[in-house]
Amino acid sequence: MRDPQILHEMFLPLWEDAQVQDSYSRPGYLAHYTSIPTMESIVRNDELWLSNPLFMNDIEELRFGVNIGAHEFRLHQGIRDACGNDVRYEVLRLAFEERLDLISNENAFDTYLLSFAEHCVDKDSDGSLSMWRGYGVNGNGVALVIDLAQVPTIKDSPFILSKVFYASGAQRVDWIKKKLDAFADLLANDKALPEASFPQVVSNLLERLVIFALFSKHDGFKEEREWRLVYLKDRDVNKKFVDMLSYAIVEGGVQPKMKFKTSALERISGKPFSFRDALHSIILGPSISNSLAVTSVSRMFSSLSLFDVAGKVKASSTPYRGK
Repeated sequence: MRDPQILHEMFLPLWEDAQVQDSYSRPGYLAHYTSIPTMESIVRNDELWLSNPLFMNDIEELRFGVNIGAHEFRLHQGIRDACGNDVRYEVLRLAFEERLDLISNENAFDTYLLSFAEHCVDKDSDGSLSMWRGYGVNGNGVALVIDLAQVPTIKDSPFILSKVFYASGAQRVDWIKKKLDAFADLLANDKALPEASFPQVVSNLLERLVIFALFSKHDGFKEEREWRLVYLKDRDVNKKFVDMLSYAIVEGGVQPKMKFKTSALERISGKPFSFRDALHSIILGPSISNSLAVTSVSRMFSSLSLFDVAGKVKASSTPYRGK
């Protein structure tokens, strides 16, 4: 079997575009649109709830990358040719299918994400109308605006914070095909690669497809300017956050959740942190925005002895009244 680190470096070119994306400057602020009860829970408990993609409304969007990738892998003549013969190809294919099954079932159950919208405190002071409609309880919710300058940047973390890539369905299929072409070329460059190394090789490819699936979306959603915070359990090798994997009882049953105590970032950053440290403001949705609502929400936080938060509540002046 080839040394795992050598294999990792051999297939690094698959991640070149991801590295470019990760190098983008963080926006100054992100906004999380949610309901008032959820907002109260987040701030009071210093806790963010990340959802499992399998239970989200845009599940088909999230499955797109992996499903299309698997389909194109099975049809890819270049990958078959790169193996050198049918016997080696069958070993590679079986390793791929086994890893795909693991990702589609066990690993998918322990992947969690939370969505944000890019926010400009000057231009978006009232929040985004499309976000109020889609995620802010039709204007009856709130937007929690986060100052990213106050959030520690941590390398080698099981969390990924990245911008969503928007493209048409055809463009995303083309991206997948090109990535499989690159994989075939890398595989062909090492004819002596032991078959025992094939499981790690296909794991690298599938991980790239999973990340693409988690951070890509149809360009019909591009006005959302979405960023996602994603937790991947298989990257949490030291199990520093597995104690936060939990559940929530919702209408229709029980759903897996990650109840992320933000103070736990100290476990990997070494520095104390609270969600409230990064909270820039709380914007009340346009359907409930009036001076009485601002006073009521501010008093709620004052009664919780969160006086610094009470002073951050403001109303959206967008002339919209949802049902």
